[in-house]
Amino acid sequence: MLITAIKQTSPGRLTVTLEDEREIKTTLGVVTDLRLFSGRELDEGGLEELERESRRALTREKALEYLSRRAMSRKELEKKLTDKGCDEEDAAYCAAWLSERGLVDDASYAAAVAQHYSAKGYGPGRIRSELSRRGIDRDMRDEVLDAAPRDDSKIDKFISSRLTDPEDRDQVRKVSAALFRRGYSWEDIREALNRFSADITED
Repeated sequence: MLITAIKQTSPGRLTVTLEDEREIKTTLGVVTDLRLFSGRELDEGGLEELERESRRALTREKALEYLSRRAMSRKELEKKLTDKGCDEEDAAYCAAWLSERGLVDDASYAAAVAQHYSAKGYGPGRIRSELSRRGIDRDMRDEVLDAAPRDDSKIDKFISSRLTDPEDRDQVRKVSAALFRRGYSWEDIREALNRFSADITED
């Protein structure tokens, strides 16, 4: 297949036109790496390589654009790319490529997410749920939560803001339920309420 023209469409972006009038959007990097020029003949393998490398290069550019807006896990990035119309295989390839170069770092991202939700007063259950939702695998979720230092100040602050009468069992139940929804275990809730001498006896 003969390349009949290579035209720049924007900085770093080009269009390769073939003799059958097909146009392949690509990047300057691909054109340079594959040593393409107008008049070059591509065999079937060369054409497949051009198409594949062009898709991957454009997918990487999209990925870098998304990462410039906010950090993401590898799985989040893959989903974002496929949701925007990128091929699943290309999305997985680019996410892996960026991960290998440290531009996507699930461990650091997971630690930052955990710290963020912990600072907002959420418990381990809620943090675990958020990490799962963001594509962090189970082993890494466990590592992050195990490594997090215990901090009772957030749960204590929540209780002190809501519990006006530690002997009011109905109020204690409401505070307990609210803490459970925020991701604290019943064991953590019981320990915290004991620090406030709250009535936690069962009916």
